[in-house]
Amino acid sequence: MSRSLDALIAQVSEVILGKDVAIRQCVTCLLAGGHLLIEDLPGVGKTTLAHALAVSLGLGFSRVQFTSDLLPTDVVGVSVYERGGGGAAGPESAGRFVFHPGPIFSEILLADEVNRATPKTQSALLEAMEERQVSVDGATRALPEPFFVIATQNPFHQIGTFPLPESQLDRFMMCIALGYPDARAERALLEGEDRRLLMKKLDRILDPSSLTALQAEVRAVHASAALLDYLQALVAATRHAASFAEGLSPRGALALLQAARAWALLARRDHVLPEDVQAVWVAVVNHRLRPLTSNGATHVAQRDAALQLLATVPLS
Repeated sequence: MSRSLDALIAQVSEVILGKDVAIRQCVTCLLAGGHLLIEDLPGVGKTTLAHALAVSLGLGFSRVQFTSDLLPTDVVGVSVYERGGGGAAGPESAGRFVFHPGPIFSEILLADEVNRATPKTQSALLEAMEERQVSVDGATRALPEPFFVIATQNPFHQIGTFPLPESQLDRFMMCIALGYPDARAERALLEGEDRRLLMKKLDRILDPSSLTALQAEVRAVHASAALLDYLQALVAATRHAASFAEGLSPRGALALLQAARAWALLARRDHVLPEDVQAVWVAVVNHRLRPLTSNGATHVAQRDAALQLLATVPLS
């Protein structure tokens, strides 16, 4: 199984060049059973990363382009009245409402530019991300397993964006930024094959049942009492830091632990080390900690503030 994970990361790295850490973070989030938010400029490979991961895992993939006129039913689906035969067959055959599933009924959903949709449409994802189900017309429908949301959002200074509320942000286990490739990776990209053609050559490394088994292994990774003490000290530091409006919630603390377990599994260990917590720290807390000094803090500024806080908490 570990070799399969290495092969998965290596294959996706052939498509998304020079972003090994970001790809490892993405796989970590998937193994931990969470959802991923990618905050970055258009054109840096966010959609390609999601698609390459879906193909490599053999999972069903849907992409929704979020726009200001997108409706919740465009995401979750809608019930449409269909006429029946009527006649002697009785009133029951006269017609009925038939539910037509939306693109959310897929194993990997790419919510592209999620902050370009209105808050009402954004909220359509809340129940799906937390409960793995959607409620439409009084009926609750389960989503596929596994179910993984990768959402992308543009920087807030761009025209036509609606900031995600804290309740929505907290549903994402991790938030990362891809950034520009370095000169070497960009040169290889310019000289290499078209990414869309390369996508057609990808192999299926894992399957849904193997992924589900790996997610179960993550939950079994051991976290010692001393490790939990360290994690709790970090969480407490966020709640008492003068530089943040509020600290991590219990959901955030659980996300930090689960992500650290997944990072340890990627390192082929059955126990969590403080280094695992530190490795996922920024990606887990960056979008949850809101600095007091600026309402429009950039991803980099928030990352720096999170790293400064991490440095203040001793290991023992």
